[in-house]
Amino acid sequence: MDRRAIPIAVVLALFACQGSADEPGDPKDGSFGGGKADDPIDPAAGGAVLALVNDIAVDVEEFDHEVGLNTRAAEGIIAHRDGADGEPGTADDDRFDDLAELDAVPFVGKVTFRLLLEYAIEHGYGGAAQATDVVFSPQALENSHTARVAGLIDKAQRSIDIAMYSFSDAGISTALANAVARGVKVRFVFETASADRKLTGDAIATSKSGRLEAAGVDVRWVNKIMHHKFMIVDGPRDAAEAATTATLVTGSANWSNGAATRYDENTLFLEGHRELNLRVQREFNLMWDHSRDFVSNAEIVSEGSTLEITDELIGDDPGEAVHFTSANFAVKNGDTFTLAGSNAVADQLVAAIEGATDSIKVASGHLRSRPVAEALMRKAAENPEVEIQAYLDGQEFVSEATHNAQVEDLAECVAEAGTSESKIRDCNDRGFLFGFVVGNSGIDVRYKYYSYRWTAKNALQMHHKYLIIDGDELWTGSYNLSDNAEHNTFENMFHFSGPEFAPIIDRFEANFASMWETGREPDLLSSLRDTIATVAQGEIPLLFAPMALEWSDVSALKTLLRAECPLVDDADFRTRPEVHPFCK
Repeated sequence: MDRRAIPIAVVLALFACQGSADEPGDPKDGSFGGGKADDPIDPAAGGAVLALVNDIAVDVEEFDHEVGLNTRAAEGIIAHRDGADGEPGTADDDRFDDLAELDAVPFVGKVTFRLLLEYAIEHGYGGAAQATDVVFSPQALENSHTARVAGLIDKAQRSIDIAMYSFSDAGISTALANAVARGVKVRFVFETASADRKLTGDAIATSKSGRLEAAGVDVRWVNKIMHHKFMIVDGPRDAAEAATTATLVTGSANWSNGAATRYDENTLFLEGHRELNLRVQREFNLMWDHSRDFVSNAEIVSEGSTLEITDELIGDDPGEAVHFTSANFAVKNGDTFTLAGSNAVADQLVAAIEGATDSIKVASGHLRSRPVAEALMRKAAENPEVEIQAYLDGQEFVSEATHNAQVEDLAECVAEAGTSESKIRDCNDRGFLFGFVVGNSGIDVRYKYYSYRWTAKNALQMHHKYLIIDGDELWTGSYNLSDNAEHNTFENMFHFSGPEFAPIIDRFEANFASMWETGREPDLLSSLRDTIATVAQGEIPLLFAPMALEWSDVSALKTLLRAECPLVDDADFRTRPEVHPFCK
């Protein structure tokens, strides 16, 4: 069943008693409510009506005779939409951005809205059904999030807005070039462009950013680290009604082969989520409007969005939300983001942790956020009946000695900072690995462990960034659980709750349960220990199949490897671990 069918039917029922097509219509100051968050009007219904009244192919005669509107209402709608010159499709057109703007037209009220909605649904203005799906990595390439992203780009009709940290997928590159060739406007806020811009000559032209611009993609960069991984297809760049039908892609995964086929990742595919589309479009617009141009293709003319996205326009669906670290930044000199303080995302996560009554499950590549780590430990101390599990990447493991050293380093930094809040914040932003102390607080912590010494070049990363609270509340996004992510990086964290999102939350729960048991059945750790003890030294593996290990298991395994392979601490093994998969 179309998820929207019930709400729209409810809307029609609510308005049914207000009149029928042969009635005179609404009074001059009639109203149907304005489409506010607490109205009975479903966003899908509002989007369908807005799509109809903004369709320049629909004239007064159709509104009057086909839709059945009162003539004065029909003429008022057309006069507003077509502007002072009375001609549709000209520069002075004034499209309806929201239901409140439509409601302000004289003689438009409940009768008019009901008739418009019935006609819009009957004639296909309602758009696609809302859908929520997720692709978990790793996958075979043909089933991966990157393949699905390329397919969505192939279907784009008007616009594509992308904010991406890392991008190297050839299939997506081809899809973007094809989209531009058929007239789709593509804008790309790209973290890599910050480095590519420093190149010259052939090097800049053949860089990742240069190749995008050569294909006609407009590339820009921001002065902060841009860690988002989202795309809006046919979104509300210029018209609010597009938010009802746009597709949003977001999650933890970059657009790379590693993210698709080797790492633990999640990528959400959200169709028709009006509020989220508007909020993410506003975030993109913020970056775009205060970005810096990557100049490679002089023929590209940068274009901004024309729709002003306000809180009133967005509304507030209690079941879904998204929070951005951009709330911590201020803009100076037009194109420079500076830290303005606060913990916009961390505060939300801390509140969610404090509200947990049954369970907290954390899947995160990092655990370096002091507010989040301390909230978890407080919850464990104050409410020991709440089950807390944290699954971290292997790079988060530290020995007790290393933990003590980082405690001393932080204490020295804070002492030198004195009473300066900004300097103290800088001390915390340098990074403190909380896995050890959180595990010692009684919380169950496991590490995805797959190599004696971690290096990005051969890592099979646990790259998720999500929390599940009480089995019915999901937080997921690009946001690393770190103070650096909060204060120096553009990040997002989406929030889903309520019965509507139970199926997607259940899928994340199943994903967590699977990762939590990685390599434990069969017992890969025992097999690995037997191998280390029996094979020749040159055959001792320093890279191995991933296992979900507790701190004590990792510590014992590292001790065994050092004993059986003294070479592991030699200089070349330390500096180039990626070239030493075995002890030789």
